[in-house]
Amino acid sequence: MQSEVVPTLNFAQRDQPGWLDGLDLACESWGCFQLVNHGLQADLCANTLAEMQRLFALPREQKLALERTAENPWGFYDRELTKNVQDWKQIYDVGPATVGGPFAGAATPWPAQLSAFRQTIEAFYAATESLALALLGDIGECLGVARGTLETGFGQGHSSFLRLNFYPPCPEPEQHLGISHHTDAGALTVLLPDAQPGLEFQGEEGWHTVQAQPGALIINIGDIVQVWSNDRYRAPLHRVRANAERPRYSAPFFLNPTYDTDYAPLESALHGAAPHYRTINWGQFRAGRAAGDYSDVGAEIQISDFRLA
Repeated sequence: MQSEVVPTLNFAQRDQPGWLDGLDLACESWGCFQLVNHGLQADLCANTLAEMQRLFALPREQKLALERTAENPWGFYDRELTKNVQDWKQIYDVGPATVGGPFAGAATPWPAQLSAFRQTIEAFYAATESLALALLGDIGECLGVARGTLETGFGQGHSSFLRLNFYPPCPEPEQHLGISHHTDAGALTVLLPDAQPGLEFQGEEGWHTVQAQPGALIINIGDIVQVWSNDRYRAPLHRVRANAERPRYSAPFFLNPTYDTDYAPLESALHGAAPHYRTINWGQFRAGRAAGDYSDVGAEIQISDFRLA
């Protein structure tokens, strides 16, 4: 299992020949990669992890005052389900204020007890959003569309969000997972990890634990890119293992489009083949996936539900 190695890409080489070829290969072979020299300031990343530790160290009653609801998906939660099983984690989601879509009126509740928290987290959100959009443009070029084509669905009214994850020590790690196996529903994910391993991607030889390189981010594509590529790129199945001794923190930014976005296989990705999916509306898909986070609603909505025979 450990003979497989998740590829590493150097963002500082983005303007050099071979960058798109390397990105294309990483997306096709793994659907994920580590990214070094990504441009996010080391101080910002360190401060983000430090503010996360302060947040999750608050008394539970103070965190519950920031709790998200079925109508407002942003805020604290510690009973989330993945694949109908409760995760061994606490989360705090930061998203945009919305005026339309299934979460109209939603807004992030900020912890007043932490004076530097909002400024730090908003700065990290902006930095990861910018990086994610740059990578999305590159992926679009790999799939044969002009830069700027795919990004248009991720402007005003987008539903991208930043998740702060806290995985407390688990007394029975063999009985629980930090997060059960899943793929990410959106376009792509930019993850800031701490030094504690736990994230695993499924490769050809089984589950592979990613030991993040110092200063690296972990990138994976999501279901939307898989649909656009007509399955040439596969959103990777991944999970998080629980740990008996040490806490773990991570901060994934999920790049998601506007709620009215419809997506289907790109014509440029078909190469004469038949499309594998019918058109999917993101607002409906996102609402269905969010419903499964709160209660066991049966099988979670998946892009396979939209697969053509």
